[in-house]
Amino acid sequence: VQLVESGGGLVQPGGSLRLSCVVSGMITSVFNPSTMAWYLQAPGKQRELVANITRGAVTQYADSVKGRFIISRDNAKKRVYLQMNSLKPDDTGVYYCQNTDAYGLIRWGRGTQVTVSS
Repeated sequence: VQLVESGGGLVQPGGSLRLSCVVSGMITSVFNPSTMAWYLQAPGKQRELVANITRGAVTQYADSVKGRFIISRDNAKKRVYLQMNSLKPDDTGVYYCQNTDAYGLIRWGRGTQVTVSS
């Protein structure tokens, strides 16, 4: 099983980015019930939850991104997205995709760098 993130880059404050994570090597019957999440590891800080989305498309967000970020998933494509709007310099860091399957097994992607700077 592999998780591969994409969509990171350099953006000015106030700008937007859309991150994508594709899961390969996982059958649909395992992917669909799993929870997908995005984490941020800012420079010098621990990895923290940004948002997650359950099998039933119930979403949860960190307070710092509520109203600015939207997480969504496409089960047919085994993808999860993170639409990031009104970006701030504090949003800078490496964004990691995480999959937690119905058995509690956790898998991570390698991350994609997001830099918010003028």
